Amino acid sequence: MVKIRLKRMGAKKTPFYRIVVSDSKDRRDGREIEVVGNYDPKTNPATVNVDEEKIIKWLNNGALPTDTVRNILSNQGIMKKFASGKKAK
Repeated sequence: MVKIRLKRMGAKKTPFYRIVVSDSKDRRDGREIEVVGNYDPKTNPATVNVDEEKIIKWLNNGALPTDTVRNILSNQGIMKKFASGKKAK
């Protein structure tokens, strides 16, 4: 199964995360299929940069986001666009 999840990067106590598409059997910080964005929780407010087209493409192909990534994408409005596009079909 393919998942959209966070990959931890950065130094000790200064993390930032890449939003990646990877196989669910791979390690959290292991090999990824594609990088689709990044998330920096240390800034105020948290900085999120995502490639919306790539994420919607992967969601249409059956990739499942983790709970944290689903919350991030919902805050960006991407999950709503994905749901409305799915209903239109």
